[in-house]
Amino acid sequence: MATAERQEVQAVAKWVRMSPRKARLVVDHIRGRSVPEARTVLAFTPRAAAREIEKVLSSAVANAEANHNLVGDDLVVSAAFVDEGPMMKRWRARARGRAARIHKPTCHITVRLTPHDGAPEPAPPPEEPKAEEPETKPAPKRKAAARKKKETEPEGEA
Repeated sequence: MATAERQEVQAVAKWVRMSPRKARLVVDHIRGRSVPEARTVLAFTPRAAAREIEKVLSSAVANAEANHNLVGDDLVVSAAFVDEGPMMKRWRARARGRAARIHKPTCHITVRLTPHDGAPEPAPPPEEPKAEEPETKPAPKRKAAARKKKETEPEGEA
């Protein structure tokens, strides 16, 4: 069978000055949603990460429209994830000539879009196993081999 390749468009924002954990909280809300729905969710999300993710989503839609001749409103967010970027390390002066570390995290935000018909569908619920009669276990091979050996030995020899 020939499988048709799914057309996938993506946009990546690298070195965003934000904690990956904070950005992942927002990205989880838009994964699997249509583009208009994802934009609405991001518009009403009060977190700062929503503004950055909205920019990446807009960029992915623009890529789809300009490079692949797709309609932006017919796309679905098939994948959205946040990877950790490099940690910027800074120092702050403290009392008695000491220094305290300051870690400024960065992250890379990726948004992938696919046409609506190519979007991943939720998996159907697993079927419940049918109640069948329990099967009887066959005898272990050792006992069966011992029985065979006894049957083949002549009775007169000891």
